[in-house]
Amino acid sequence: MYAIVDVETTGGRFNEEGITEVAIYKFDGHEIIDQFASLINPEQPIQPFVVKLTGINNQMLSKAPKFYEVAKRIIEILDGTVLVAHNANFDFRMLRLEFERLGYDFDMQTLCTVELAQQLLPEQETFSLGKLVRNLGIPITDRHRATGDALATVQLFKLLLNKDTGKEILKKSLKSFPKPKVPTNLKTLLEKLPASTGLYYLYNTDNELIYIGRSRNMRKSLTSHFTSERKKSKELALQTQDLRFEKTGNDLIALLKEHLEIKKSKPLLNKKPRRILPSYGIYTAVNQAGYITFYVKSARRDKNYLTSFSNLKSARTFLENKQREHQLCPVLCGIEKPGDGSCSSYPEECDGACLDKESIEAYNIKAQALIDTVHFNFTRRLLIDRGREATERSVILIENGTVKGYGFVNLQIQFTDPAILKNIITTIPADPDARHIVQSYLRQRKVHRVIDF
Repeated sequence: MYAIVDVETTGGRFNEEGITEVAIYKFDGHEIIDQFASLINPEQPIQPFVVKLTGINNQMLSKAPKFYEVAKRIIEILDGTVLVAHNANFDFRMLRLEFERLGYDFDMQTLCTVELAQQLLPEQETFSLGKLVRNLGIPITDRHRATGDALATVQLFKLLLNKDTGKEILKKSLKSFPKPKVPTNLKTLLEKLPASTGLYYLYNTDNELIYIGRSRNMRKSLTSHFTSERKKSKELALQTQDLRFEKTGNDLIALLKEHLEIKKSKPLLNKKPRRILPSYGIYTAVNQAGYITFYVKSARRDKNYLTSFSNLKSARTFLENKQREHQLCPVLCGIEKPGDGSCSSYPEECDGACLDKESIEAYNIKAQALIDTVHFNFTRRLLIDRGREATERSVILIENGTVKGYGFVNLQIQFTDPAILKNIITTIPADPDARHIVQSYLRQRKVHRVIDF
């Protein structure tokens, strides 16, 4: 009995991803006898390139079940089967990762249709799922969605079963993934690490800093590094002799510190630090009639943007969502070109600014509300979020559009007092990337509290 599986994920750092969609078809070698498919709320943002690839976005998943809510059904349909997938290592790893987060020891045998196809269909020029099934005359719909890819894999697997008449290749291709063991000398180091958010620093025998890692669960991430078959992970396990760590309480401070410290220290096994240059920005102006307008353009030379993005599609998608949210005119937001008549959103989402039917004052109030949600030129703003312990909060200070620093404060202290702020804030070097990091984070995640003063 087989379970043909496909999962879509958030993308992101290895072993920190989350499943966004799963499809499973129980297959007896002749036909599908059971099936399960669902979107999954991964409780973390999806990477923009994944949204572009799959079409699955954060809004679609906001009301989807979380993995623990469907875990029992997944175990039931997988029971007594061999997991089959196109690039089975990936799908198995993601399922094991999600079940490990629930404290469940997930293990089963797998078959990979990529490897089977390479042995049984060696004449094929490519073994990517889309091109392979197209060359074999297998229809595929909803490419890069779990149900579409899984159904195509069912048909591909059926063809491969027929090709393997003696079932010898099938037997030889069965894989098991026993849980990897951490070398004894590294177990002691792992015991130092808490299962909390922060940065860990790895050192070699010469006490040189060789790697800085960031994670929401430092112990789990480093365990994954020490047991992974990846080349860099093996090198880390081989060279690491000592470690230290620093709790940050939340991802935003961890992101800032990781960027700044890798840039400063240049550890041997981290990727070379690079500028996080924002490619595009959202800008604002006032047209001749007096209406506030918005537009997207390159941010390479003009840093007076409201907020910045790594690519054009992300900037446009964000502006389109904000235009609908604030009921602004798509023409005045640069989303549609001006024409002789009204915009496409009139009268449902646009009140007629494109036809001069909405007063300038009323429209600009809505436009200013959008500006207020994304601009960064605060006189002084505090971002308050989780601290390292339950009794404290973290503080990030922004002044006049610059990220000044961060700190941690006991809940009993009035941390808006300028004198106290001066004492608790650890200043950071002026860095244009810090603004981009903070703004990108705030577009996808919320902090506990925001204070302007």
